[in-house]
Amino acid sequence: MKILLLEDEIDYKETIHEYLESLGYDVESFENGDEALNAIHFKSYHLLLLDIRVPGTNGYDIVKTIRAAGDDTPVIFMTSLTDIDNLSIGYELGCNDYIRKPFASKELKYRVEQVLKLFYFHEIKKHIALQGDFMYDVEEGSLSRSGKPISFTPKEQKVLEYFILNVGQFVTANKLWEEIWEYKMVTEADIRMVIKRIRDKTSKKLIINKRGYGYKIDRKR
Repeated sequence: MKILLLEDEIDYKETIHEYLESLGYDVESFENGDEALNAIHFKSYHLLLLDIRVPGTNGYDIVKTIRAAGDDTPVIFMTSLTDIDNLSIGYELGCNDYIRKPFASKELKYRVEQVLKLFYFHEIKKHIALQGDFMYDVEEGSLSRSGKPISFTPKEQKVLEYFILNVGQFVTANKLWEEIWEYKMVTEADIRMVIKRIRDKTSKKLIINKRGYGYKIDRKR
């Protein structure tokens, strides 16, 4: 999952960035609110982790701007502001959670996991049962069948994870190119090859494709 981090204290930013990456998240960090807002306009993130008081556009205004544009990406504010008025502003603007500075790494881990699970899976579950007797471990980001884990390359893992995030919904090859390859020079055939390798390791029926709609993975019914 891809996280945007906005924090203007350099040492603090680097510490958080490295910790989130150690948990397996793909992190892009910024110190300036204008640069972060520009990135949000041109890229997609699964979570925005925002300091409130930063150079350029502050955290509140970033959320106000993206919500007005119809962007419902979940947001966690990091702040040393603790009075109820400041907390109320954030929730009224549409943030999903607060974490007060200073905070322990484990608290950040649990809050991030909680927000992502509630937003993307709509229920707190450690496992998601998929068609074909496959099981996806949300916390570990791993896929198994009959209790046996399946190994993937980093690119295959990212594609699989994106299908899980959009479970039950078709995803186009162009969307995969935008989100996983980030507009890099690859052909649709390259993308189909990664999908083929995932199927070869799992089942031809795990990833469904429909002409004109794209690809998807379904939950077990």
